[in-house]
Amino acid sequence: MSTATGNRMGLAAYFSGLTARTGDAVRGWPWWLQVAALYTGARLVSACIFMAAALHQGTNPWFPAKPDYWNFINIWDARWYGQVVTNGYPSALPVDEAGNVQENAWAFYPLFPALARALGTLTGLAPDASLTVIAMLSGLGAALVVYCLFRHKAPHAPALWGVAFFATFPVSAILQVPYAEPLTVLLLGAALLLVIRRQYLWAMPVVLLMCLSRPVGVPFAAMVGLLFVYRAVQRGRARESGGHTPRELVSLACLAALSGASALVWPAAAWAATGDILAYTKTETVWRGQDLVPFKPWFDTGVQLFGPVLGLLAPFLFAGLFGLMLFSPPVVRLGVELRLWCACYMGYLLLFLHPQTSTFRMLLPLFPLALSAAFLSRSRAYRGTVLTMFILLQIVWIVWLWAWAQLPGGGDYPP
Repeated sequence: MSTATGNRMGLAAYFSGLTARTGDAVRGWPWWLQVAALYTGARLVSACIFMAAALHQGTNPWFPAKPDYWNFINIWDARWYGQVVTNGYPSALPVDEAGNVQENAWAFYPLFPALARALGTLTGLAPDASLTVIAMLSGLGAALVVYCLFRHKAPHAPALWGVAFFATFPVSAILQVPYAEPLTVLLLGAALLLVIRRQYLWAMPVVLLMCLSRPVGVPFAAMVGLLFVYRAVQRGRARESGGHTPRELVSLACLAALSGASALVWPAAAWAATGDILAYTKTETVWRGQDLVPFKPWFDTGVQLFGPVLGLLAPFLFAGLFGLMLFSPPVVRLGVELRLWCACYMGYLLLFLHPQTSTFRMLLPLFPLALSAAFLSRSRAYRGTVLTMFILLQIVWIVWLWAWAQLPGGGDYPP
């Protein structure tokens, strides 16, 4: 054996031993430290992608070319949240000369900017810095809550892999920018965790706050309502040990009622402030350029992408495949609550969403499926491949959608 070959073998053995020792040391950490380290590592990877993309950022509506990291993540909707922190919400909807409602702050829910305003008041931080701090801390908190949620359905290792998939998902970079998604996922994860634990009354204030962070109250109310029906029927058919007690069923019904009412709080606030009962709906539909007609945008987009025949079939095919996935063994292992949430949230998107490039970001509340992805196979090759593909797709998402590149007709695709 040559000296060079022996050196290479010795170096390989050294790194193999180092990796094994490091793995043993990490496995000895408490769960929260493992989750925090994993999540922080994922966010550092995303930060590197952001910084690399910023080096190639050209002329844009917000700042000079080649911005630094902090400026680069404070664009798009982050600017709207900054305006809310500084100026609040308008008392009248802005309109053009033809009377058409224009883009305005009522589309952006109040909890996230309210927390940033409070932090800025306490610390003197500028609005963009306060928003960034709240988002980053919320993202870390979300990862910890997601792990606790997953531990109710899986042992430590697959639960941690589920968090890894959540933390590296192609749109997970949104968890470190001044958007409301990190806060919403934190509150959604906490609400789902309390529902699984049957702590329905404790879930009520969490759900109210969640409904003031982003528009997820309608699908959550649908999920809780269907869960109540399921548990009530289950109790009526068989009074098996471990079933819901009458008191738990009453608490679950109260949670369903409060969730439905909470979903209406922000539209009602917009009505009260502006005097227009449709203020929130009019504002939301400005971005889509047309009135809200349930389901129709999916067929319009299908026809645009696939033609007049396949385009009309595409939404049915998509919904059917998603429905079949919910009955696959890895997803069934999530339990009735998480499966109901995924079904109701996807149904909500199909009913009300106008599919566009922002749709990718709106899939983040389906994070329970990250655990089912970990259930799919215990193979390290499979799990490592998923992580690698997610990170590569993060590059695609950031370069394609977050970075600004003006389209021939003006503007750019929103992230």
